[in-house]
Amino acid sequence: MISPLFSHLLIPFIIAMFLAITMGGSGTGPAFSAAYGANVIRKSLIPGLFGIMVFLGAIIAGKGTATTMGKGLLAPEMMSFTIVSIILFSVAIALLISNLFGIPQSTSQATVLSVVAPAIYFNVLNTEKLFLEILPTWFILPIISFFISLFLGKYIYRPMRKRGYTMPRAQSANMRPIWNGLILIMSLYVAFSIGANNVANAAGPIASMTANELNISIDENFILIMILSTLIVAPSFGIGSSIFGHKIVQNTGKEIVLFGKFEAVIIAFVSASLLLLASILKGIPSSLVQLNVAAILGIGVAKLGAKNIFKKTEVRKFFLMWIIAPIISFSLSLLLTFLADKYGFL
Repeated sequence: MISPLFSHLLIPFIIAMFLAITMGGSGTGPAFSAAYGANVIRKSLIPGLFGIMVFLGAIIAGKGTATTMGKGLLAPEMMSFTIVSIILFSVAIALLISNLFGIPQSTSQATVLSVVAPAIYFNVLNTEKLFLEILPTWFILPIISFFISLFLGKYIYRPMRKRGYTMPRAQSANMRPIWNGLILIMSLYVAFSIGANNVANAAGPIASMTANELNISIDENFILIMILSTLIVAPSFGIGSSIFGHKIVQNTGKEIVLFGKFEAVIIAFVSASLLLLASILKGIPSSLVQLNVAAILGIGVAKLGAKNIFKKTEVRKFFLMWIIAPIISFSLSLLLTFLADKYGFL
């Protein structure tokens, strides 16, 4: 028979797994849309490879962002059973809506705003972390991603293509396996970066809550509990990829711009590297989705021009959903916190 304590913890862990499933669906696009768009990998292989690399990224490089999400914005002692359940549930609903529309969403932005809501309600928000580190990173990194990709596409790829250095080699029998292998490695690298950053969105709050409910020191045991939380949460990313990944990969990989393999490598490398740097250097939960789409747009502008690429329907839908989903997450989290406080559940 399950003890009352562990049956109590079971609910937020189930919600965290549900959240991880929705995050897995949303994260599949940035990881494998470039490879799929370049016709390097079959859709059926994506969920398994994605889940493995996400797990490795979370275990190897996920400490910083898990710490930020677990105790960097909201005081860890506030991470109770009810608050964590509200946070994770609010994010899961916002991301589920995005997945149903087939729009890759920023799990990190939705989660941060969901954590910010109860922190504002109880007036305990770490404003320095939010306004001086997280928010500037959200605005700066996609711009960097766009301009790096634009520069590489305009001043390296296009001259190489005009001189015949890229396409003949990419299409030759000798070079094709090399290009296919390289773009697949880049996709795995992106999935690893997702694990380093996005798994923490669920594992961080769960780790703080578990320490509180078990009455053990958060400072001494946080990393161990975070690792155990990750072991539960990370595999759910692969499940989400298999459920929601197809539509999102189709949107980002086929409908924005037709990728060549050289461009696909640029997109994957630029977006994953920027996210991994944010994870390792500062532990900033950031949006790989936005870094990836910014890189796609940079390549697209280099190929087609700004006027053509920004008129595409999918691009407009992305920007709209990026605004709506975090607002849904914040509003729902704030409303549920208010109701929980009013009716004595906190």
